[in-house]
Amino acid sequence: MPASHTSVVMKTNKGDITIELDAEAAPITVENFLSYAKEGHYNGTIFHRVIPGFMIQGGGFTPDMKQKGTKKPIKNESTNGLGNLKYSIAMARTSVPDSATSQFFINTKDNGFLDKKSSQDGVGYCVFGRVTSGTEVIDDIEQVETTRRSGHSDVPSEAIEIVSVEIAPA
Repeated sequence: MPASHTSVVMKTNKGDITIELDAEAAPITVENFLSYAKEGHYNGTIFHRVIPGFMIQGGGFTPDMKQKGTKKPIKNESTNGLGNLKYSIAMARTSVPDSATSQFFINTKDNGFLDKKSSQDGVGYCVFGRVTSGTEVIDDIEQVETTRRSGHSDVPSEAIEIVSVEIAPA
């Protein structure tokens, strides 16, 4: 099991983002995210969905919009008490509560309606960490021009690549 607070550095072609993961609140989710990071899954993926005033989403597609393979979905830990606040990181999922795999999103504003207590589906989205540096990189990504590509909306016109996700030394 990971330490209760592990940091990762997400290197992007727009700059670095440091994220503190909270394994105490979301042990399954943090372990899942770290396993994808250690295996290099995120290297060469993109932020494929950018919606200003909401969030930036990545971790599942290559620059040519090919979806990467994933492991089996994990249990949704949205009852952990962490809120979808500005600069928090949460797991993306389908309408099925326990469907999260590799994709994540970073909230660009407080999105309390995504929390279990306020969500329309009564389940919510699991927050598992927060950005501790690089918020200006997130702000820059949030403002890029977007288009429609490969059947997806809100795709950055120019690829915002995740070069790597590295576990920071303790």
